[in-house]
Amino acid sequence: MGNRGMEDLIPLVNRLQDAFSSIGQACNLDLPQIAVVGGQSAGKSSVLENFVGRDFLPRGSGIVTRRPLVLQLISANAEWAEFLHCKGKKFTEFDEVRQEIEAETDRVTGANKGISPVPINLRVYSPHVLNLTLIDLPGITKVPVGDQPADIEQQIREMIMQFITRESCLILAVTPANTDLANSDALKLAKDVDPQGLRTIGVITKLDLMDEGTDARDVLENKLLPLRRGYIGVVNRSQKDIDGKKDIKAALEGERKFFLSHPAYRHMAEKMGTPRLQKVLNQVILDLFPRSMLFMLLFFLFDFIFFFFLF
Repeated sequence: MGNRGMEDLIPLVNRLQDAFSSIGQACNLDLPQIAVVGGQSAGKSSVLENFVGRDFLPRGSGIVTRRPLVLQLISANAEWAEFLHCKGKKFTEFDEVRQEIEAETDRVTGANKGISPVPINLRVYSPHVLNLTLIDLPGITKVPVGDQPADIEQQIREMIMQFITRESCLILAVTPANTDLANSDALKLAKDVDPQGLRTIGVITKLDLMDEGTDARDVLENKLLPLRRGYIGVVNRSQKDIDGKKDIKAALEGERKFFLSHPAYRHMAEKMGTPRLQKVLNQVILDLFPRSMLFMLLFFLFDFIFFFFLF
């Protein structure tokens, strides 16, 4: 089965999982997923919003992502979103998607900045996305705020580990370019569970915010702390851009021009940027998808049909 066939298989497995959930049964298929890992303010949210082409994630200071967000991107002719916890309701306004994420987070964790491993499942259908399943995880932190427990750092690390220890999980280690790469918590966690680097891709954000006269060329050329699958640089919208409601499409065009014009990066411009990152993720996740999954799917499908007609 070629990559196209495997790509078609993923939505089918997603629907099968929903069918099992509707009858209160667990469908324990270990599907390929992409865990987005990084410190607070590393730019994780902006990377995900660029994938979707919409502003839909909560923003603010401190820990904003307090529950795992399982985000399924599904290529479709029209654009809408839906949550598993309010199945059947279509969200066409993405401001409402953000509000629902905030409300559903508070419903489980309260408003005191606590965290919970219970995921929020969101699907976004759009003609502008590739079929990917990503997990947005809380940003790694070291200092508790407000009513957070003293061991908040350990809680977050344990939550992240629940996902990235799975062999079917691709790790997207997000690190800002204006910090010391050697101290990247995301890369340290990835190395702990993926010492060979088979499942890790480095993402370098905030390249446009580096001090004048400095650049991340050695990092992006995979010469400093090399990863088997390398690094991809992206340029996200600034806080000023977000506050000014800068269109993501315009921001992506600005990102492209940044790489094409920057003297340190223009020779690798075709290997940088958000569109390139999406394509690489799509290809790698399909490569990681075991071909035996087809046989597992057929087994679970038979099991579901048997259960349905038996009861």
